[in-house]
This record gives sequence, C-alpha cells and structure tokens, in this order.
Amino acid sequence: MGNEDNRRRKTPCGFCMSVFKWIPVLFITSVICWSYYAYVVELCIRNVENRVAMSFMLLFYHIALVLLLWSYWRTIMTSVGRVPDQWRIPDEEVTRLFRADNPETQKRILNNFARNLPVTNRTMNGSVRFCEKCKIIKPDRSHHCSVCSCCVLKMDHHCPWVNNCVNFYNYKFFVLFLGYALIYCLYVALTTLHDFVQFWKGQLNGGVGRFHILFLFFIAIMFAISLVSLFGYHIYLVLVNRTTLEAFRAPIFRVGGPDKNGYNLGRFANFCEVFGDDWQYWFLPIFTSRGDGLTYPTSTDQNGDIPAQRYDTMGQTTTSSFGDGISYPIRHLEEEDTESLLGYHSDTRIEMEEDFLPEPRFPDQIP
Repeated sequence: MGNEDNRRRKTPCGFCMSVFKWIPVLFITSVICWSYYAYVVELCIRNVENRVAMSFMLLFYHIALVLLLWSYWRTIMTSVGRVPDQWRIPDEEVTRLFRADNPETQKRILNNFARNLPVTNRTMNGSVRFCEKCKIIKPDRSHHCSVCSCCVLKMDHHCPWVNNCVNFYNYKFFVLFLGYALIYCLYVALTTLHDFVQFWKGQLNGGVGRFHILFLFFIAIMFAISLVSLFGYHIYLVLVNRTTLEAFRAPIFRVGGPDKNGYNLGRFANFCEVFGDDWQYWFLPIFTSRGDGLTYPTSTDQNGDIPAQRYDTMGQTTTSSFGDGISYPIRHLEEEDTESLLGYHSDTRIEMEEDFLPEPRFPDQIP
C-alpha cells in the first residue's frame, strides 16, 4: 500500500473504512459456511440413506470446496506488489516536472527519465505515463488504484468481493476462483435437484432442514448464473491477453498507437502467460505466471517484424514503403486528424478515462 493509504488507516474514519471493505468478503465466507452446513449435515447426513452414495457426494463436494477456498484465499491475500525504486522519479525531477511551463517540457522531462526503462505504453499525447500520486513512471499495463492507494502491476480491476486488486500476481488465482466457484455451485445444484423436486411434490420430509436444502438449491443456481458469464468473460480475456481495463480502452503504444490486440500472442501463448508452462500446475492456485509484471511481449515481438506504416504517438510518422505488396504509404496525420482519431475532445472518452484508466493530467495539458 502507498503512504497515503497508511496515513488514512491511522485515522478513526480510515480504520472504519478498512473494516467496511471486508464486509463483502465476510458475506461470501458466511454463504460458503452456511452452504457447508446445509449440504453436509442437512442433505447428506440427514437425508441420504445410501452410505456409499453419501460418501461419493461428500468426497467430490470437499474436493470442490478445498479448491474454491484455496483459490479464494490466494486471491485475497496475494499482494499487488510494488514498483521497483528505479521507476520512481527523484523529488527534484518531480519539482521540475510540476514547474514546467508547458506540456511539451513536461513530456520531455518524463521521456528523458524513462529512456532506460522498458516502457512501450504512452498517454494520449504521446508522453510516458506518470503517476502523480506515487511519483513513478508507470510500467506497461499498470495503473493507479484509488482504493489500494498505489500503482498496481497489470491491473485488471479492483474487486470488492476479494478486497484486493486483481493484478499480475493474483490473476491466475482469481480466474481459478471463478472457475471453482462455478463448479461448486453447479455440483451443489445438481446434487440437490432431486430433493428440490421432492420438496415441490410435497414428498420431502425433515422439518426445518428441508428449507435449508431448498434455499441451497436456489442460491447455488443464482450464483451459477452470475458466475458463468463472469468466468466466461475472463476466459475470453485470458485467450486474447487483455485486461478488463484494456477491454474498455486499448493501450496506447509508442509505435503503433492504440491497439487492443497489442499483447495478443496467440491463444495458447496467452494462456501460458497467465497459467504458466507446466500443465501440472495449471489448475492449482500456485503462482506460475510468466514474466515479472513489468515488461510484456507484444504481438509485434512475436511476429518478429514491424509494419512499415504505423502511427507513432510520439509524433513521428514513417513515410517510406518497402514495396513488398504488404505495407503501403499512408497520408500524414495532421494535428486535427490525430485529435479526431483519438477523440481528444470526446466527453465520453474523458469520462471513461477518469473512471477506468485515470491518466495524470497536468493543469495546462490538453485532456
């Protein structure tokens, strides 16, 4: 967490907010605990007469439960990580940055400091991405989280249900948590379906216990409906190598401009980037993701070539063509063309940028 977050937590209001953030986690934990009682005690022990069938039901149930809780725990407790000190701008440079007369000077200061850092992402005006709160150059795919009060590596989104940012270090755990939660709900729903039908026909005995089974079936179905769409969406994001934030707005590259598929290496390579190269650990909540969270291979690196005509957000545009029938000269983009293409004056773009991808804005900088 950042220093701002530490100061905030020392105040009574900050402490109350820290406690309040755990309410969604406590809610999910309470539902799982109640479902354990309803399934194990009310359904299996008190209603299933066939001991062999009960043993198999409990075996598969506990396997799904352990994998679910393990993934959930790792998602919650895994730290967002810290950006290394070499990405932090010295105080004197920060002072120069804020005292700069115009955006071009600010841009030049940032570019000069980041010349030896492996950054390819840029802001709308072609500047190196800088976090005003953390005073650091943002690594590629990282963003500042106002809830965690720090810059998060490969930030996907902040999830209140895990009271943590879904990021480079716990994204695999988060996807596994969604998958095992879906399996858990479907398994509970399928194994309680028979008892639900009996209850509907008025043939289910057991007093108050039957209502536990009834509610267990309904809750499992409701959670499964929500999880199937969320899990499917994140599987899609894994296969195209895209975060939730990047799905809302494409990352902007120094060479190439905005490109939603800039990190797409192919489905299998994208999958391995999150789940690792050893298939034995793919479905276990053990960290096996590729990389260090700071640099990422791009589709250009994978293809091994750079197209002749690509828009450069630093303000340069190539003019020649190799004449191979694949790449062709394009018209130079004037200033008004650039603003129209990137939507500089679009209220919708600005609103979305502030909500999802808040980039630093200096007082005199064009939004």
